[in-house]
Amino acid sequence: MLLFARIEKGRDGMPDSAATESMPDSELAWMPPPYAEPGRFSEHEVTVGTGPFAVSGTVSVPRRQASGPGVVLLAGGGPFDRDETSGPNKPLKDLAWGLASRGTTVLRFDKATYAHRDVAAASDLTMTQEYVPHAVDAVALLRSHRSVDPERVFVLGHSMGGKVAPAVAVAAPTVAGLVIMAGDTEPMHHAAVRVVSYLAAVLPDQVPPAVIETFQRQAALVDSAELTPSTPAADLPFGLSAPYWLELRDYDPVAIAAGLSKPMLILQGGRDYQVTVANDLVRWRTGLAGRPEADIRVYEADNHLFFPGAGPSTPAEYGTPQHVDPAVIADIAHWLSHGQRCVRAAC
Repeated sequence: MLLFARIEKGRDGMPDSAATESMPDSELAWMPPPYAEPGRFSEHEVTVGTGPFAVSGTVSVPRRQASGPGVVLLAGGGPFDRDETSGPNKPLKDLAWGLASRGTTVLRFDKATYAHRDVAAASDLTMTQEYVPHAVDAVALLRSHRSVDPERVFVLGHSMGGKVAPAVAVAAPTVAGLVIMAGDTEPMHHAAVRVVSYLAAVLPDQVPPAVIETFQRQAALVDSAELTPSTPAADLPFGLSAPYWLELRDYDPVAIAAGLSKPMLILQGGRDYQVTVANDLVRWRTGLAGRPEADIRVYEADNHLFFPGAGPSTPAEYGTPQHVDPAVIADIAHWLSHGQRCVRAAC
């Protein structure tokens, strides 16, 4: 089924950018969200990184005199563009325009796996290689921007971007804090089995039992001592390389975050079936319990893309034009401008 084929391509269980390229332009039309005020900011293009794997990005700059906070956006797993385009939706563009309208300078950029497809096909690719070098370069670029206070540059990651955000903060110690949106903590190969099982229950005509069995077999291989750097990617979930899974198997974002002395805003959608309150947020809550610098919030009506809705979430929601929850935008903007400073000052 085409719907599930799209889902299977995205490591987050989201349709990736490759899957949207064949959709008609009319279906891909994006309209600014009501909370975006284009007259309050300008945008310009930048290059993130150097050499053959440099990527293009966009900086959204508030029209104000004094320097203020800046934030680097990291997309979820898969070869996403700078907007995290998913069908007609652009959640990272929603975030960029919403936050820039409220005084934060925002840098978003195309992932290397989107801009350079040979990167995605590399047999030795790891999550660190996919994310961290460009994220570190983006932080440095934003710290030098005229509109940004260099001591107030944050990293905001969605889904896998949230998962890797603590590692970015380790690699770039100048990062002032983290915003983690639907950051997964459950081992991804286990989550893949859970997600396809959920989809088989809500979409039984589109997800046959054989799909679940395939993911179960692949997850068992990831867990086993038989996984080596030379294990064929075709035998592993999502066709990712063995080095990718070897790194992910031992990667613990909560433990890394717990070792940081930085403010963190951790957001979760209550209707998210990909990254869930029960399987992922619980680990953030447990690992960061008693840490005043960790502000954890749940938006009960929101799905994985932080689109509000009702009833069980399904992939069909991602194909309907929507925008990131206005409450999420407002909360992030306030936290970047005020909330995290209160944590530091214990106010």
